Amino acid sequence: MARITGSWLSGPSAADPGQPGPDEYPGKLLGLPEAGAGSLAPMGKRIVALFVDWFIAMGIAALFVHGSGSLNTVTLLVWFVIGLVTVTLFGFTPGQFFLRMRVIRVDAEAPVGIVRALARQVLLVFVVPALFTDSDGRGMHDRATGTALIRSR
Repeated sequence: MARITGSWLSGPSAADPGQPGPDEYPGKLLGLPEAGAGSLAPMGKRIVALFVDWFIAMGIAALFVHGSGSLNTVTLLVWFVIGLVTVTLFGFTPGQFFLRMRVIRVDAEAPVGIVRALARQVLLVFVVPALFTDSDGRGMHDRATGTALIRSR
């Protein structure tokens, strides 16, 4: 008699709604291209851009903190402000600019705006939402704010 429930050896079913099908790619449901400019940025580039932004913030914070033990707190505050201001004004952080990425709204052809940029940055402070991605490859902070990080060039 065969097991109806299957086995852990059988793996996920082909009709798993959480996974993209064979003809789908990350960003297809958002109307984004599969590759090139306008496609979703890969996780590796996102992480490198985050480190670039963090090191820039650390350098700026070091200018304000002279030998005090609060360098980490000031670095976090500077990183937060850099992210908020640059995404609001330009649609990208310095690290995202150097790695040829930008933040867009997925619901309209409009700038990200200060409210979405603020919510996105607040969620990024907790780090965890950025580690969990949906079937399109967007972090939970992007999904919650209706944004996506795409390749710009």
